[in-house]
Amino acid sequence: MKHWKRWQWVLFWVLAVTGGTAVVLLAYAYWPATPNLNHLTNLGEQYNVQILRDQWGVPHVFGQTDADTAFGFGYAHAEDDFLTIQQTLAAARGMLAQIEGPDAAPVDYILHLLRVRELVAERYETDLSPEVRAVLQGYADGLNYYAALHPDKAFPGLYPVSGEDIVAGFVQRTPLFFGLDNTLTNLFKEERQEEISPRTAFFLPGKELNFSAAFSRYTWLAGNAASPIAYGSNAFAVSPARSANGETFLAINSHQPWEGPVAWYEAHLHSEEGWDTVGGTFPGAPLILVGHNRDVGWGFTVNRPDLIDVFVLEINPDNPNQYRFDGEWRDLEVREVPIRVKLLGRLTWTVKQEVLWSVYGPTVRQPHGTYAIRYGSMGDIRHVEAWFRLNKARNFEEWRAAMGMGAIPMFHAVYADKEGNIYYLYNGRIPRRSEHYNWQLYLPGNTSETLWTDYYSIDELPQVLNPTSGFVQSANSTPFIATFDPENPDPADFSPAMGIESRISNRSLRLLELFGADEAITAEDFYAYKYDMFYSTESAVPQWIAQLAAANLPDDPDLRQAVDMLQRWDLQTNPENSEAALFVLMMEAIDRNDLAHFSVDALTNTEIPTETLVAGLTEAVATLKSHFGRLDVPWSEVNRLRRGTVDLGVGGGPDILHAVYGRLEEDGRLRGVAGDSYVLLVTWDAQGNVHSQSIHQYGSATLVEDSPHYADQAALFVAREMKPVWMDEQVIRENLEQAYRPGEERP
Repeated sequence: MKHWKRWQWVLFWVLAVTGGTAVVLLAYAYWPATPNLNHLTNLGEQYNVQILRDQWGVPHVFGQTDADTAFGFGYAHAEDDFLTIQQTLAAARGMLAQIEGPDAAPVDYILHLLRVRELVAERYETDLSPEVRAVLQGYADGLNYYAALHPDKAFPGLYPVSGEDIVAGFVQRTPLFFGLDNTLTNLFKEERQEEISPRTAFFLPGKELNFSAAFSRYTWLAGNAASPIAYGSNAFAVSPARSANGETFLAINSHQPWEGPVAWYEAHLHSEEGWDTVGGTFPGAPLILVGHNRDVGWGFTVNRPDLIDVFVLEINPDNPNQYRFDGEWRDLEVREVPIRVKLLGRLTWTVKQEVLWSVYGPTVRQPHGTYAIRYGSMGDIRHVEAWFRLNKARNFEEWRAAMGMGAIPMFHAVYADKEGNIYYLYNGRIPRRSEHYNWQLYLPGNTSETLWTDYYSIDELPQVLNPTSGFVQSANSTPFIATFDPENPDPADFSPAMGIESRISNRSLRLLELFGADEAITAEDFYAYKYDMFYSTESAVPQWIAQLAAANLPDDPDLRQAVDMLQRWDLQTNPENSEAALFVLMMEAIDRNDLAHFSVDALTNTEIPTETLVAGLTEAVATLKSHFGRLDVPWSEVNRLRRGTVDLGVGGGPDILHAVYGRLEEDGRLRGVAGDSYVLLVTWDAQGNVHSQSIHQYGSATLVEDSPHYADQAALFVAREMKPVWMDEQVIRENLEQAYRPGEERP
């Protein structure tokens, strides 16, 4: 009995200590951790800048130097979207899993796998000009200053951030836009996803890779652009040769996600050192990515050259850390990297992960093989350098020289300027490869014949400068229809190893139809064409409807009515259209249920089995009958823009020039999530004076729900109306809402 009582006391104290420890751990885990950033509160004294917010809340940042402007811009953007900016910076630091938990661990792993931080540290001082490094640090200090003044919003352990962090974000995210996440996802599947190319002299058509949730948080960094179902973009220009009054027109219309790390943010950046640029940018970017200054303007859309290769290494059976290359065994570089992962509140756990490097580059070891990856722009950190030169270019030669650096590794580019020049470029950091392999398969990784080291120059890429047609366009289609024949690039001039795509979107078809029928384009015409809401009769849509009309349908009167309605449909997606909902919901069901392989932003030349169309239409009928009680529902009652308390009907649709892509919600409506977002239309008059107008799907206050600018542009957006863009300081002050220095309380 005495022994039992003694054990009772021992057990009591063990439980007490254990319970107390648990209480302490829980208190630590959930007690708010506010970082001490007092040492950063004097940064505002080092920069001379003022932020002018116009009546739409758009920041116009006026600094004395470029670095001053960047500081003010970092601060202004943090006011509107601080959480998203911090998430991108945490990812660039390799600490996103520490903040968000296990789902973010692949982001940190890939940062180590690609050696992003080592690359930036090695080349930051040598590869970037002093001017750009000053801009980068100015922007970083703007974020640091905002964090110091709002420590309750700041991520612990993140500050101070530096210019290197900003560059690392570009190096990390850029490969996602050309599909690196898809490549890695497939390498981590249970079985090998591609055959190894034999050494031949011909090419096989490549396969489109499936998206996997394994790297979904990594893909988040680039939004929908990283998905195999990209949501497209438009950019097109008209020269004085085709305009009615000697004007030059440019449409900048990238289709981005409406929320997240690559959602557009509008800004105007001005310094006394010649920076005077307006346009759209992303969280964590210190300059304008698409836009115009007084002399030149440009837009980008996603293209799909083959920029990534996978090599299967031959591993030494006696040493798993060696691989054969040109007849000799070489050592893999093997490291273990620590990844801190949040478990509970502030409690973290550090895991070790193997990362490998071979002569080709980043390497991963899987049960079905060891694979190396090599991609265009690998080893380059000059993205911001090139974009900054675009921002400050004053003529075509300067702008093209910036693109010619090869530091922006992809995108269709459409350019226009005050001199009336227009230009299309199929841009890409495309490797110069041997034509003896099919580079869309996996490659043998044991020979220097597959180790490419050179790239095509800008002069060797598809492009069109000042065509006599007076028109160039890109809507995520092949570069061989950038204008009207015979001035298009010739496919025969380009190696098949470049992997240039051949697809054509409905948006490109409509642009060619609209502008091809109009040889004297007015500003009103240009505006109307941008908001066109038709599917082309040359797209796949009429064929799919014909298949449904000829199908042996189930004995269902609602389904028969639906087919009859689609046969009467005028192929338009205007808000009052009563047939568009059937078609878009049908395609949404096919896509969501993965019933067929197609791209929602390129509804042309795509074969879909009749039974698949019937299955999709059956689900669309059920959705409309269940939630609306009828089939002839006006399109705007289904297609919605929703933001806080705002709920508005909107026209347009998938692969429409007025592009809107929706996600089906429980009430049977499609909530817009991507497509037309920041739209910027630019005009240079016959005298070379620039005027522009823009619209954002929501407003400038990205995450500030109680701001009047959280959704103040939504009503204009759904009405297909735009607001003026102001660049002159006097005019800005005439339309001013607030003027303040960073750190001052906003009036």
